[in-house]
Amino acid sequence: MAGTNPVSAILLIIITIFFPPLGVFMIAGCGADLLVNICLTLLGYFPGHIHAFYLEYVYFERRDKGRLGQISQDRAPGVYSENVQSGGYHNTNYGTVPAA
Repeated sequence: MAGTNPVSAILLIIITIFFPPLGVFMIAGCGADLLVNICLTLLGYFPGHIHAFYLEYVYFERRDKGRLGQISQDRAPGVYSENVQSGGYHNTNYGTVPAA
């Protein structure tokens, strides 16, 4: 996790250890990833952890690559949140006309 704030990453991991859906909510928001994680946590505590840590890995990996200017265009499998897919970086080209 080079280039990220280690305190926020460690805090997120500690929160995820105790309650995986809260960790997913913090990076993905309220959406399909959160619903999947709640279902996995209810079905078994460890599947919820695996899913949450996978989402956090994808988020931090893409965030680090985005800081280096290497934004990935391919989608991570099993991730529905655009915030996780982009590592927190959003496209600022709004509308249909490309930026000049």
